[in-house]
Amino acid sequence: MADITTRLGWRHLRSAPTAHVRYHRRGRLVHDGPGLSFWFRALTASLSEVPVDDRELAVAFHARTSDFQDIGVQATVTYRIHDPATAATRLDFSVDPDTGVWRGAPLEQIATLLTESAQQHALDVLARTTLASALADGVATVRERVGSGLAADPRLPATGIEVVAVRVVAIRPEPEVERALRTPAREQIQQEADRATYERRAVAVERERAIAENELASKIELARREEQLVEQNGTNARRRAEENAAADAVLAEAEASRTVRLARAEAEATERTGVARAEAQAAWLRVHADAGPAILHALAVTRLAENLPRIGSLTLSPDVLTGLLSRLGTAAPGTPGTGDGPAAEARL
Repeated sequence: MADITTRLGWRHLRSAPTAHVRYHRRGRLVHDGPGLSFWFRALTASLSEVPVDDRELAVAFHARTSDFQDIGVQATVTYRIHDPATAATRLDFSVDPDTGVWRGAPLEQIATLLTESAQQHALDVLARTTLASALADGVATVRERVGSGLAADPRLPATGIEVVAVRVVAIRPEPEVERALRTPAREQIQQEADRATYERRAVAVERERAIAENELASKIELARREEQLVEQNGTNARRRAEENAAADAVLAEAEASRTVRLARAEAEATERTGVARAEAQAAWLRVHADAGPAILHALAVTRLAENLPRIGSLTLSPDVLTGLLSRLGTAAPGTPGTGDGPAAEARL
């Protein structure tokens, strides 16, 4: 909208760089261009302001596919007025010289023109497309068809309008249909998730089985080695017992040999001792055979005295002494040292 101020009956207009202003005074074009600023009189002025910037037009409408399903289409058409003079002659872009406001609604007319044209081309392509195809590839198809249709529409160049771009934002079915269409996809996703879960569990079970098999194999290997260890220990024990038995046999044999040798030595010593004793006894007997009875009696008394216990003191009563003397006096005659005479008295 143009900025118009009043000074002493004159009007001053200042437009934006994106607005093309056409000023006619008394039917003659005085000013024509964007971003103008000038003074004018309201009674003799005719002003038109045509926007030349790019503008976005949102287009939303309903369509029906070939399988009789209602869908909603949301698109955006970017356009601009590339020929302001033509647009000003075909549409009412005149502004009030006092306020600078458009007297008509030219942009609404352009929006209606573009919306109807875009909707016509979109309906034409969607009417021959199934719902599944429209949801899958309909965005690109509708965008290409609407873009090419608007570019070939002769009304737009005749009005000075140029379509810059066409974008299709979304193509959506009815909410019930959309929920119904989402169900198989959700089920498939859930099945994929369940399959992934089952596969993960299967992998976990397989790993657990492998771990259990490894543990079992380790236990079997350990038991086998323990068996080998027990067998080796038994073999070592048998060898140790055999070696101990052999050593004991050697020791026993050596001990037996030593005992035999000792017995033989003891027998020989005993034999020699016996022979020596026999010879000594024989010599003793020979000596005693040559000795007289008195000598033998003396030796017997001496041997007896040697075997008697030791007597510290001896008390003899007169009776015992008298009897002993009488017995000695009555000794057998002829016995050496027992007869009368000086020898016997001397021994007494």
